[in-house]
Amino acid sequence: MFAPRFFVSMFGALAAFAVATYLLTGSLASTAVQTLICAVLIQVGYFLALLFLVWKEARDRRKLSPGKLPAEAPNDEKQAKKLSLRRLNRPRHFNS
Repeated sequence: MFAPRFFVSMFGALAAFAVATYLLTGSLASTAVQTLICAVLIQVGYFLALLFLVWKEARDRRKLSPGKLPAEAPNDEKQAKKLSLRRLNRPRHFNS
């Protein structure tokens, strides 16, 4: 999740939500409160999504860590090469 893109999308969604809420209720106070609640819920969802992505990445890195037991290590050179190529094919913002 790229943060600037998320924030632009979030503000667009909040603006649409605010306009729709105002048209339905006709109240600025109610629209402001409901839009603020919506913004908080979106932020909580974004935080949980990032937490999940970090957890998934840590789990994947543990699976590929070099400190594995010999029984879990790749059996031959072809399997080891396949694992390293698979790791290189995953998109990243940085090389690690």
